[in-house]
Amino acid sequence: MEGSASLRKKRHLQTTRLVALMYGGEAALRDEFRSLRHTPTVLPVRSYLLPFLAGLLSLAHLSSAQLMQPKTAFTRADSLRGHLTPLRTCYDINYYHLDVKLDVDKKSISGSNVFQFTATQDFTKLQFDLFANLKVDKVEYQGKAVPYTREANAVFVTFPEAIRKGSRAAFTVYYSGQPTVAKHAPWDGGFVFTQDAKGKPWVATACQGVGASIWWPTKDHQADEVDSMLISVTVPKGLTDVSNGRLRRTTTVKGGATRFDWFVDNPINNYDVALNVGNYTHFADTYAGEKGPLTLDYWVLPENLAKAKTQFTANVKPMLKSMEYWFGPYPFYEDGFKLVETPHLGMEHQSAVAYGNKYQNGYLGRDRSETGWGLKWDFIIIHESGHEWFGNNITSKDIADMWVHEGFTCYSEGLFVESQFGKKAGQQYIHGQRRNIQNDGPIIGPYEVNKEGSGDMYDKGSNMLNMIRTAVVPDDAKWRELLRGLSRTFYHQTVTTEQIVSYFNQQTGQDLTPVFNQFLRHPGIPTLEVRFSGDGQPQARWIADESDFNLPARLRTKGGEYHTLPMTTSFQPVNLPGLTKDNLEVDVENYYIGVLVE
Repeated sequence: MEGSASLRKKRHLQTTRLVALMYGGEAALRDEFRSLRHTPTVLPVRSYLLPFLAGLLSLAHLSSAQLMQPKTAFTRADSLRGHLTPLRTCYDINYYHLDVKLDVDKKSISGSNVFQFTATQDFTKLQFDLFANLKVDKVEYQGKAVPYTREANAVFVTFPEAIRKGSRAAFTVYYSGQPTVAKHAPWDGGFVFTQDAKGKPWVATACQGVGASIWWPTKDHQADEVDSMLISVTVPKGLTDVSNGRLRRTTTVKGGATRFDWFVDNPINNYDVALNVGNYTHFADTYAGEKGPLTLDYWVLPENLAKAKTQFTANVKPMLKSMEYWFGPYPFYEDGFKLVETPHLGMEHQSAVAYGNKYQNGYLGRDRSETGWGLKWDFIIIHESGHEWFGNNITSKDIADMWVHEGFTCYSEGLFVESQFGKKAGQQYIHGQRRNIQNDGPIIGPYEVNKEGSGDMYDKGSNMLNMIRTAVVPDDAKWRELLRGLSRTFYHQTVTTEQIVSYFNQQTGQDLTPVFNQFLRHPGIPTLEVRFSGDGQPQARWIADESDFNLPARLRTKGGEYHTLPMTTSFQPVNLPGLTKDNLEVDVENYYIGVLVE
């Protein structure tokens, strides 16, 4: 999605002004910096200014594909979708059986979903979710139809008697209609109806953000993942459906259509549930992983089979080796790992990762970091598969905390580069990701209205994690154990930002809350201010929105070794012998910060 013309114009004007100010002396620069500190512009001084300006100029020429759209006013429909009311928390979903029939010609769907649940309190009424353009044909409980009402995309069911706390029960929703057709999947949600090169139907779903209820009835909130699920999809003769989990059976039904039954043995979030229908061919492999043999299944169009074998072989096993090394075992051995060719770019559909990168390295042939490292591997395979650990294994309870998915997964790209080409290469790649940062708003979005934060959750989140590694956990073995422990601690769980930050605090023995808050809750980035007094004794402090921001900083005299020095928002002496304005160097390669020298 191209940046808006107004944003590009704003960046150009700010850049032009900074270039002019550079010749006006440090006082002018300092004043301008203080006026711009909370905008997307950051002002490093002297040697840090020119590289920054070059990067700033380049941002106008980049496009970044993001789900995020600005929104400041919210409706009751948003609250019904995003808020965990007692009508949703009253039941814990245990099992779904989604059974649907696809009519490709009419672009319609019909079928049912069984909700098996455990009551968390006594209740007679609950909420599930289904988009209003889809018809609820019937809600059935204990073999009888029960009343329901609809408001926006929420459906409220009333039971004939109270369902008691701790009891297990089930109801079935029958539904039909024409689901929303996505205009630009996966950036907007819905179905994709298209044809392959041979004119055969090719259909897929993608619904992150907008929600799974855009095409099937579900308790559509990330906080409650179903424990297991059967996905039954009936498609026209000659087509194959590939969904999540393992294929249990294929059945020819009346009229010649084919029903595919896929079983998901692990907890799965709603938006990961996928339907992929086409003239697929299949090939398989096995990876010797940390928990034993991991099945690898690939579903692609026949005309792309040779390309798929080359591209997938070159990328999948190195990806798994890197991800398991840094984050621990692949989280879904029971369900296997699949790549499925799709008519859209890609999505992290659990155990059935959607792939549409056209069998080329980079992001559609482009290096998002512009370092060269991003053209040595297939971005969609690495990034979307990385979500199996962050997004699928560990899922944010509220989409407002979606940085847990995207920040860690974007960072996993740098760790993959490090695994393949060395630590320096990984750091260079992460530094290059900054080209995509906008600093246009908080990374954490508003809670309880189904709204994510700024798209900076990707690249800024990645740079934040690399900075914490550099400043707080520079020992590679300890950093690796911290990341692997994260996967163990929150295995198959939904989490909040506070839980993740608390884990980091506990593992590092330091209170990193102000650091996370600065990068996640404020658009601006911290600035290291270094002041040289008349006697030449330097002092330094952080300028930040968080008054107790306290990240150690890395400084050196030019060409020397970096020294990691404790740093707060109050001035304190910088004890580096021989340090002057002219030979001061600050680690801005691994720290995403501004620098102000006086």
